Amino acid sequence: MPNGFLLSRALLNFQTDSEDLLAELSAVTRTPDGNLWLGSDEFITIERLSPMGDGVYGNHKTFHLKDFIKLFDHESEIDIEGLDYCNGYLWVVGSHSLKRSQAKGKKQHKDIERLTEIESDPNRSLLARLPVLSGEIVPTYARSKGENGTLTAASLKQVNGHNVLLEALAEDEHLGLFLKMQLPSKDNGFDVEGLAVNGNQIFLGLRGPVLRGWAIILEIEVEDGEPGELVLKDLGNGCLYRKHFLDLNGQGIRELCLHDGDLLVLAGPTMELEGAMQMFRLEDVLEHTNDTLWSQDSGQLKVLFDLPFTIGSDHAEGLVLVPCMGYDNSLMVVYDSPDDSRRPDPKAVFADIFRLPPKG
Repeated sequence: MPNGFLLSRALLNFQTDSEDLLAELSAVTRTPDGNLWLGSDEFITIERLSPMGDGVYGNHKTFHLKDFIKLFDHESEIDIEGLDYCNGYLWVVGSHSLKRSQAKGKKQHKDIERLTEIESDPNRSLLARLPVLSGEIVPTYARSKGENGTLTAASLKQVNGHNVLLEALAEDEHLGLFLKMQLPSKDNGFDVEGLAVNGNQIFLGLRGPVLRGWAIILEIEVEDGEPGELVLKDLGNGCLYRKHFLDLNGQGIRELCLHDGDLLVLAGPTMELEGAMQMFRLEDVLEHTNDTLWSQDSGQLKVLFDLPFTIGSDHAEGLVLVPCMGYDNSLMVVYDSPDDSRRPDPKAVFADIFRLPPKG
């Protein structure tokens, strides 16, 4: 499979030279006004960049999530892994994962001990929506005449130090054991890294676990509960979620993006593995009423292109559709651990824009 056709690059200019932000971008989306919204692994904030012309984005502004929704605490990281925009709302999801301490390479006995330590950041169990008005995140606003209802910030109901989704999955026949074993994300544990939203219908792509080569997308619907709170909607017969299994050549899911009723799926290595990453298209995803399993022989799941591969850098993490060079829907990709060649100065980084192959 050939590499994707690179149409252009976008220059993302920030007001900070923070390596924790620029070197760990993990999610991106775009609002109809052209603003880009970005998240980082290490932060509990959302970053906005505005189009400045000629493929440059700037006018950086930071929004602190604690100002709009209830977090578990104000210290632990969210590990933002997905952003999407739909019907006036910016949606954000954390990884929902556990983490194992890393060896530091100084003292062997200390490193061996560190590898026994598993940590939990409660804020990672976040799924939230944030109203966006005139380029600003706001707690609430009443829609204009002709549009029904009021938009309000809210997050998935918290329970037992996590949320109701993890509570519902605790007894799942495929995922429950991984949660009970408390496997960290980099050990093929539970790890959300993709988000795509259609109204209140939400698709969550899992980097892990990958089950005998099959990656998993969770599908849920949410509805309003108490003020500022979202709950899981019953999808029928007490079912609170659906599972969709995909043959992504043994890879996990690193991001999702809806396009004309299809899901664009960014697939890449799970755990700590290094390897090439691929774009897939899963067709007609909005109307399923059961769990599904999609092989590449099904005709519904297709490889679109490979992403350029560099060992140790340029890990594709975020996807968003943007207009570029006459194409209405080109695919912007932002990278974690960007190669030095993407950093023209300490406060800026380049994103790639690929031509999206036509369907069929």
